[in-house]
Amino acid sequence: MNLGKLGQAATAREIFDLVQDELRLVEKKITVESVASVDAVSAIGQYLQSSGGKRLRPALLLLAARLVGNGDSLDTAVELGAVVELIHAATLLHDDVIDAAETRRGRPSTNVKWGNHTCVLAGDWLYMQAFQIALRERNFTILDLLIGLTQMMVEGELLQLERIGRIDVTEADCMELVDRKTACLFSVCARLGALAAGAETRTEERLGEYAWNLGMAFQLIDDVLDFTAREKTLGKPVGGDLREGKVTLPLVYALEHATAQERGMVRTILRDRSYDQVPFAGILALLERHRGIERVRERAQAFTEKARQVIGDFPESPYQRALLAVTELVTARDH
Repeated sequence: MNLGKLGQAATAREIFDLVQDELRLVEKKITVESVASVDAVSAIGQYLQSSGGKRLRPALLLLAARLVGNGDSLDTAVELGAVVELIHAATLLHDDVIDAAETRRGRPSTNVKWGNHTCVLAGDWLYMQAFQIALRERNFTILDLLIGLTQMMVEGELLQLERIGRIDVTEADCMELVDRKTACLFSVCARLGALAAGAETRTEERLGEYAWNLGMAFQLIDDVLDFTAREKTLGKPVGGDLREGKVTLPLVYALEHATAQERGMVRTILRDRSYDQVPFAGILALLERHRGIERVRERAQAFTEKARQVIGDFPESPYQRALLAVTELVTARDH
């Protein structure tokens, strides 16, 4: 483990290197715990694990545990790192079914390979397996956090479904979904890391606040990248959210000043669920003209600054500097 000087311009590799030993143990744990008595579930678990995800969520948990812990064994943090990644994997399975996705991380999505019915049940199995692991800790606080998290995320999906195809989505609607879909999971990851390290409640809450702001910024940048990234880099088709009937914050901001004709363009895509009649380039021009992307980047930066303020109050250490550096990686990334 490299505990050398870690500047604020640290790369993702330098940050992840601080917890690389524990992340390897998390990977092994996921491999073992993803084996089911039904072959399809095991195959889907292996497929997801081999897809090269960022592992940002367990890394966040482990960095939080290292930040406030005394350097003792991180066995509990490793277990919980596997828990949050299994929960995340379950949400991806369900998301791809709901969205009728065709690709994920540059490969065919699981629902394309195994079908919707199998993937829904495999997602359910992964959720229950995650809770099975968490239950072994015999800690009601951990279970309370995970149950509340799961309910928040499911409610977020239901709210998003209610708004599919609607052009009258508001800024408040978007921020609520960002909270429920992403920020709450980031927050719970950091809080679980603090719990694993035996930190005081106030410390746990502050780390949760840091990670919530980080998660808000992360999802807002995701919404921007859906319009601006290259398909090869993003790992799925660009413009996918609007094609699926989702009006995200960049478009909400642009629509505030859009003409009737421009709103008509968006309505056409929401109706057709395609860019056949209205080219994607036309939507990009609309976002550029009315500063939709620029304003969302500004909002993301504000959340990033808040996260930096919170983590800046912690004593300086390689782990504190890593958590500071993560905030920059979130807003500067291209996928």
